[in-house]
Amino acid sequence: MRAIEFQKYGGPEVLKVVQAEPPSPGPGQVTIDAAYVGVNFADLKARAEGYRVDSLPFRPGLEVSGRIRAVGHGVEGLRPGQEAVALVNSGAYAEVVVADTTTVFPLPEGLDLRTAAALPTVLPTAHALLHEVGRLRAGESVLVHGAAGGIGTVAGQLARAAGAGAVYGVVSSTAKAGHALQHGYDEVFTADTFSDDIRRVTQGKGVDLVLDPVGGDTLRRGLDALAVFGRLVSFGNAGGAEPWQVGQPELYAQGRSVAGFSILALAQSAPEALRSLTERAFRTVIDGTVALPITAEFPLSHAAEAHRLMGGRTSTGKLLLRTTD
Repeated sequence: MRAIEFQKYGGPEVLKVVQAEPPSPGPGQVTIDAAYVGVNFADLKARAEGYRVDSLPFRPGLEVSGRIRAVGHGVEGLRPGQEAVALVNSGAYAEVVVADTTTVFPLPEGLDLRTAAALPTVLPTAHALLHEVGRLRAGESVLVHGAAGGIGTVAGQLARAAGAGAVYGVVSSTAKAGHALQHGYDEVFTADTFSDDIRRVTQGKGVDLVLDPVGGDTLRRGLDALAVFGRLVSFGNAGGAEPWQVGQPELYAQGRSVAGFSILALAQSAPEALRSLTERAFRTVIDGTVALPITAEFPLSHAAEAHRLMGGRTSTGKLLLRTTD
């Protein structure tokens, strides 16, 4: 089978096509003949910085859709030939992918394999940020960073469906604003001015909920943009800044709070909670509440091109790899 690996850290050019023996499933696992693979920013960080990489060579990829090839010992409810979608810890950039059954989902009726590959990281994350962690209530205002990306386009739609009073987005450039405005946002600001813009549009009140994947100074400015009793949910550190601490001076005076979320960490620590979350989130696509725009698709062998597009910060929506050329 073909797979994409890197043997050293660097730019997209370090991604290489390799030939490998198809893996076999262990106990509690299945193998999947991949049809589509999702591309995530975490894949780029793994390639460039070693994020979540234990050793080299390394095969990136967190989400895959296709047909189950084989099942391991003790697996129930899944069978060879069944269409499925899975969240994996790594290794999805391949024609055959191993997945633990705790994060394998039979393809829900009404979903195709192409759409399904875009969902395992994006949809449950957006759902958790707004509801399970952010505890959004009808009428509240929301500010979402990365509003034109995969999670951002879903979060805007989910916030609107939940009855948010105002949904604001932040993008890295004005060229992305139009895309975000098509997916639930009332107004979209750029990263350099968002905190001033929020104070202006809310008449100084601030927003009730901020969703931040950037970290660093962006997170600090987001905290300042919160209303009284506002909540901020951190779900990444895309900016690469050093970790920071927040404490009594920033939180006590106006009853603000900070929380965090990582779907990959939840998969490791509480797989049953992840499974319940994912099943709830998937229903929002099946019932038409959410449409996830797949804006670019590449053959598996062209994974480096997908990384260049995402790394250039010009992409919107969701990027996929397909195993057929």
